[in-house]
Amino acid sequence: MNNLKNFFRYIGRMAKFIDYPLLITYVVLCLIGLVMVYSASMVAATKGTLTGGIEVSGTYFYNRQLIYVIMSFIVVFFIAFMLNIKVFQQIKVQMWIMSIIFALLFLTLIIGKNINGSKSWINLGFMNLQASELLKIALILYISYVISRKLPQVREKVGLIKQPIILIIVCVGMVLFQRDIGQTMLILIIVFAMFIFVGIGVQKFLKPFLLVVVSFIVVAGLALVTGLMPHYLKARFSVLLNPFDSESGTGYHLSNSLMAIGNGGLFGRGLGNSIMKLGYLPEAHTDFIFVVICEELGLLGGLLVIGLLFFIVYRAFVLAAKTPSYFYKLICVGVASYIGSQTFVNLGGISATIPLTGVPLPFISFGGSSMLSLSIAMGLLLLVAKQIKIDENRAMKTKKQKVDIPRQYN
Repeated sequence: MNNLKNFFRYIGRMAKFIDYPLLITYVVLCLIGLVMVYSASMVAATKGTLTGGIEVSGTYFYNRQLIYVIMSFIVVFFIAFMLNIKVFQQIKVQMWIMSIIFALLFLTLIIGKNINGSKSWINLGFMNLQASELLKIALILYISYVISRKLPQVREKVGLIKQPIILIIVCVGMVLFQRDIGQTMLILIIVFAMFIFVGIGVQKFLKPFLLVVVSFIVVAGLALVTGLMPHYLKARFSVLLNPFDSESGTGYHLSNSLMAIGNGGLFGRGLGNSIMKLGYLPEAHTDFIFVVICEELGLLGGLLVIGLLFFIVYRAFVLAAKTPSYFYKLICVGVASYIGSQTFVNLGGISATIPLTGVPLPFISFGGSSMLSLSIAMGLLLLVAKQIKIDENRAMKTKKQKVDIPRQYN
């Protein structure tokens, strides 16, 4: 009984330092996602179009997503309320995290399940685990730990973190070998954002990075012209300029996506009344879920979701600016770049701004690995926010004590 009382006292003390705007935003996004997953999948589930022809209950995907959301809430609560941020500043913890992720990536290459051309999933029975999603979290923590220990020397001497860079390259290479271009791109964005934020070898990295980008564009262009590019990638690039030219072929899904966004207008057709989710969009409950939101809830509904996601990114950068600790700063920047880049890539793909990459919309799209990874990221952000408030509170108490001591002698 005493242990239970102590537990609730501890939770009460920690609750004072929780960033509630962040927490509420996260919960609202998850609840919106839960509703939209049900709306986008209920008809297709009953017809069996999403389950290999097997007809299931209309709440099949909703129930699974509900389980993922509950699991994610538990994870966020545990990280934000129970963990101490200093745990992640221990070398043994970092080694264990990276070792486990490396093993999962290697295992994926051997026994991974092939879905939509990417061998990125390990079938656990109750869910498909995507190790590349967890790699994002591992790299955010690992890079934050390595760089914060080597500052400020590492800004000029990148060789001080040569071994960590090699490990990062190997892990990213393993994701690329899974033929998951979208996840590879997102991971590289996170890594480069964190390096650039602290100014580590910006001049040295920028030129090679631009060279790689230019080389990629040239190679992709040659592959497209000569016909050496894989069919699924060629189709994604060829329909980008005008998907309506091949509306009945490779541009079918993208043209329907654009029509659905336009059909929604300002206020939408009403929740549950999307037409394009009835077989015109591939897996409307995952990559194209924002299209369903726009068609059913209109431009205002879409802007609400974008605004909530933007607030998390904005808040992460505000927290990064508040703390002197570069370990905390880099975690905030890593989480911000993770959520921001994934949002941009998803919205860019469905709006024909960039090629489709199969990247889910954060907190909204159906998926266990994505929801778990993003929730861990939110838990870390809340944990950092909590620690910043605790540090500020201690600093204020110390300052007050220093002011009060002379008064006692007057």
